[in-house]
Amino acid sequence: MTHSIQKPDMIISPRPVHTGQGVDHRQKKTKAVDFDNYFQQEIKKQEGVRFSAHAAKRLQSRQITITENQQHKLDEAVEKAQSKGVRDSLILLNQLALVVNVKNRTVITAMDQSQMNGNMFTNIDGAMIISEDDKYE
Repeated sequence: MTHSIQKPDMIISPRPVHTGQGVDHRQKKTKAVDFDNYFQQEIKKQEGVRFSAHAAKRLQSRQITITENQQHKLDEAVEKAQSKGVRDSLILLNQLALVVNVKNRTVITAMDQSQMNGNMFTNIDGAMIISEDDKYE
Protein backbone atom coordinates (compact mmCIF):
# COMPACT_ATOMS: atom_id res chain seq x y z
CA MET A 1 0.00 0.00 0.00
CA THR A 2 1.42 3.28 -1.07
CA HIS A 3 0.54 6.61 0.53
CA SER A 4 1.08 9.83 -1.28
CA ILE A 5 1.34 13.27 0.26
CA GLN A 6 -0.11 16.08 -1.71
CA LYS A 7 1.16 19.60 -1.38
CA PRO A 8 -1.48 22.24 -0.91
CA ASP A 9 -1.61 24.99 -3.48
CA MET A 10 -1.85 27.69 -0.86
CA ILE A 11 -0.59 27.85 2.72
CA ILE A 12 -2.88 29.65 5.11
CA SER A 13 -1.48 30.79 8.44
CA PRO A 14 -3.91 30.48 11.28
CA ARG A 15 -5.03 33.76 12.78
CA PRO A 16 -5.06 34.09 16.53
CA VAL A 17 -8.52 33.98 17.99
CA HIS A 18 -9.21 37.03 20.15
CA THR A 19 -11.00 35.96 23.29
CA GLY A 20 -10.79 39.28 25.08
CA GLN A 21 -8.31 37.78 27.50
CA GLY A 22 -5.20 38.31 25.44
CA VAL A 23 -2.09 39.90 26.78
CA ASP A 24 -1.71 43.57 26.02
CA HIS A 25 2.03 44.06 25.61
CA ARG A 26 1.68 47.81 26.16
CA GLN A 27 0.23 47.05 29.59
CA LYS A 28 3.21 44.80 30.39
CA LYS A 29 5.61 47.55 29.36
CA THR A 30 3.71 50.11 31.48
CA LYS A 31 3.87 47.82 34.48
CA ALA A 32 7.61 47.37 33.96
CA VAL A 33 8.10 51.14 33.72
CA ASP A 34 5.92 51.68 36.81
CA PHE A 35 8.00 49.16 38.74
CA ASP A 36 11.21 50.81 37.56
CA ASN A 37 9.94 54.23 38.68
CA TYR A 38 8.89 52.81 42.03
CA PHE A 39 12.24 51.08 42.44
CA GLN A 40 14.17 54.27 41.62
CA GLN A 41 12.06 56.24 44.11
CA GLU A 42 12.75 53.70 46.83
CA ILE A 43 16.49 53.95 46.15
CA LYS A 44 16.29 57.75 46.41
CA LYS A 45 14.44 57.41 49.72
CA GLN A 46 17.30 55.33 51.07
CA GLU A 47 19.80 57.98 50.02
CA GLY A 48 17.92 60.86 51.63
CA VAL A 49 17.60 64.43 50.45
CA ARG A 50 20.59 65.80 48.55
CA PHE A 51 21.80 69.37 48.15
CA SER A 52 22.44 70.85 44.72
CA ALA A 53 25.77 72.59 44.09
CA HIS A 54 23.94 75.92 44.28
CA ALA A 55 22.33 75.05 47.62
CA ALA A 56 25.63 73.78 49.01
CA LYS A 57 27.30 77.09 48.06
CA ARG A 58 24.47 79.03 49.70
CA LEU A 59 24.76 77.00 52.89
CA GLN A 60 28.50 77.54 53.01
CA SER A 61 28.45 81.27 52.18
CA ARG A 62 25.66 81.87 54.71
CA GLN A 63 27.41 79.71 57.31
CA ILE A 64 24.39 77.44 57.71
CA THR A 65 24.91 73.93 59.01
CA ILE A 66 22.32 71.18 58.85
CA THR A 67 22.27 68.91 61.88
CA GLU A 68 21.58 65.19 61.65
CA ASN A 69 18.18 65.75 63.28
CA GLN A 70 17.35 68.53 60.80
CA GLN A 71 18.38 66.25 57.93
CA HIS A 72 16.04 63.56 59.27
CA LYS A 73 13.16 66.06 59.57
CA LEU A 74 13.89 67.28 56.04
CA ASP A 75 13.74 63.69 54.74
CA GLU A 76 10.40 63.17 56.49
CA ALA A 77 9.01 66.45 55.13
CA VAL A 78 9.99 65.52 51.57
CA GLU A 79 8.34 62.11 52.00
CA LYS A 80 5.13 63.79 53.12
CA ALA A 81 5.28 66.31 50.27
CA GLN A 82 5.79 63.49 47.78
CA SER A 83 2.82 61.56 49.17
CA LYS A 84 0.67 64.68 48.57
CA GLY A 85 1.86 65.02 44.97
CA VAL A 86 3.95 68.16 45.53
CA ARG A 87 6.62 68.79 42.90
CA ASP A 88 8.52 71.76 44.36
CA SER A 89 8.18 72.73 48.00
CA LEU A 90 9.21 75.47 50.37
CA ILE A 91 10.15 73.84 53.67
CA LEU A 92 10.53 76.11 56.68
CA LEU A 93 12.59 74.21 59.22
CA ASN A 94 13.11 76.19 62.41
CA GLN A 95 15.02 79.28 61.19
CA LEU A 96 15.79 77.85 57.73
CA ALA A 97 13.98 78.17 54.41
CA LEU A 98 14.70 75.37 51.93
CA VAL A 99 13.31 75.11 48.41
CA VAL A 100 13.20 71.43 47.45
CA ASN A 101 12.55 69.64 44.18
CA VAL A 102 10.53 66.78 45.65
CA LYS A 103 10.75 64.35 42.73
CA ASN A 104 14.55 64.52 42.67
CA ARG A 105 14.77 64.86 46.45
CA THR A 106 17.14 67.78 46.01
CA VAL A 107 17.40 71.05 47.92
CA ILE A 108 17.64 73.79 45.30
CA THR A 109 18.42 76.71 47.59
CA ALA A 110 18.64 77.48 51.29
CA MET A 111 18.65 80.55 53.51
CA ASP A 112 18.32 81.41 57.14
CA GLN A 113 15.80 83.77 58.70
CA SER A 114 17.89 86.90 58.16
CA GLN A 115 17.93 86.34 54.38
CA MET A 116 14.21 85.44 54.20
CA ASN A 117 12.95 88.95 54.95
CA GLY A 118 11.51 90.49 51.78
CA ASN A 119 12.19 87.47 49.58
CA MET A 120 9.51 85.96 47.40
CA PHE A 121 9.47 82.22 46.76
CA THR A 122 8.20 81.33 43.28
CA ASN A 123 7.66 78.12 41.32
CA ILE A 124 6.55 76.11 44.34
CA ASP A 125 3.33 74.16 44.67
CA GLY A 126 3.52 73.29 48.36
CA ALA A 127 4.90 74.57 51.62
CA MET A 128 5.57 72.98 55.00
CA ILE A 129 6.42 74.56 58.30
CA ILE A 130 8.13 72.16 60.68
CA SER A 131 10.29 72.28 63.76
CA GLU A 132 12.80 69.77 65.01
CA ASP A 133 10.29 68.73 67.69
CA ASP A 134 7.53 67.80 65.19
CA LYS A 135 6.51 64.16 64.84
CA TYR A 136 5.06 62.75 61.62
CA GLU A 137 2.68 59.87 61.30
